[in-house]
Amino acid sequence: MDVTQAKQEHLLALKVMRLTKPTLFTNIPVSCEERDLPGDLFNQLMKDDPSTVKGAETLMLGEMLTLPQNFGNIFLGETFSSYISVHNDSHQVVKDILVKADLQTSSQRLNLSASSAAVAELKQDCCIDDVIHHEVKEIGTHILVCAVSYTTQTGEKMYFRKFFKFQVLKPLDVKTKFYNAESDLSSVTDEVFLEAQIQNITSSPMFMEKVSLEPSIMYNVAELNTVNHGEGSVSTFGTRTYLQPMDTRQYLYCLKPKQEFSEKVGVIKGVTVIGKLDIVWKTNLGERGRLQTSQLQRMAPGYGDVRLSLETIPDTVGLEEPFNITCKITNCSSERTMDLVLEMCNTNSIHWCGVSGRQLGKLHPTSSLYLTLTLLSSVQGLQSVSGLRLTDTFLKRTYEYDDIAQVCVVSSK
Repeated sequence: MDVTQAKQEHLLALKVMRLTKPTLFTNIPVSCEERDLPGDLFNQLMKDDPSTVKGAETLMLGEMLTLPQNFGNIFLGETFSSYISVHNDSHQVVKDILVKADLQTSSQRLNLSASSAAVAELKQDCCIDDVIHHEVKEIGTHILVCAVSYTTQTGEKMYFRKFFKFQVLKPLDVKTKFYNAESDLSSVTDEVFLEAQIQNITSSPMFMEKVSLEPSIMYNVAELNTVNHGEGSVSTFGTRTYLQPMDTRQYLYCLKPKQEFSEKVGVIKGVTVIGKLDIVWKTNLGERGRLQTSQLQRMAPGYGDVRLSLETIPDTVGLEEPFNITCKITNCSSERTMDLVLEMCNTNSIHWCGVSGRQLGKLHPTSSLYLTLTLLSSVQGLQSVSGLRLTDTFLKRTYEYDDIAQVCVVSSK
């Protein structure tokens, strides 16, 4: 609690106090899953501990309240609350009192006063009270500037102000990784998997109320953080959804382009905006914090001018037995028509059946064509399908496609 008074020569005294909830004596729980060897032993010991709150053993809450002895830590995404009081310490009536509270950050100055109107008069031993609230959205040094102006009985105008500096810290460390599903073998094409690693870098546990991904207009999202269990789904993190200090939790999301965008080849080229994470948490006594990341971007895989993908391919084939695959060839250019020639090159294990060097004809911009090709393998085991070549006769440019997919080759006997 930070209390500062104005100098004695002023008739009014200014007091500023941060409003925070008391903290509870914390008890570090030792717990395990019910299927582990100790079973329910640790959980039962916590229930029998007299220093824990009955019914909330795993939340680390004790039964003793402690008042904060200093200004305390303020974290990004939390709400800063402060109580401002102006008291008339003199023996005379003060007139036209105006109290103003501004918050100065590194980028802006915000007015937090609830009212901008002046109080007509303030009698002896009376006070003017105000409570301000502000959701902290910047990291770094913040300065609360409280200014008081008033008029004495003799008509003299007086003015003073006080500064209260505090630091805003980062509560969470968020890291993201993108994985591109480039295969077209399933019904879902151009999927993007997002892994979000969230670490609690504060000194107290957090209850993770919500971690969701708000996708951009081009994508639909599916959360992969639950598993089907019995009649419904349960979280992959279990029933204890709090995050201990310095612990990290990984969330996984799958994004799929909407139908109107997946049909356009341009959606897979260049930098693609995925969306933003919305994170909501609570601390021991329910203080709420919320963070939203900036727009997440990933570099989409580059397919060049021509994209070749497999639509169908068998998982297992017989040794030296022909099998068919279906290829999809897409002209990724939005302006240029191509005249394509298909060549098939044999490898040590994969042999193509058919005529190599055949004309595929003209392929217009953003258009696709499907080909059914036949091949066989002379070697058992997991073999890679390679050796396709596409040549654009207009530009005399050849595109090579190797390691397109894998098939398991087994003996037919």
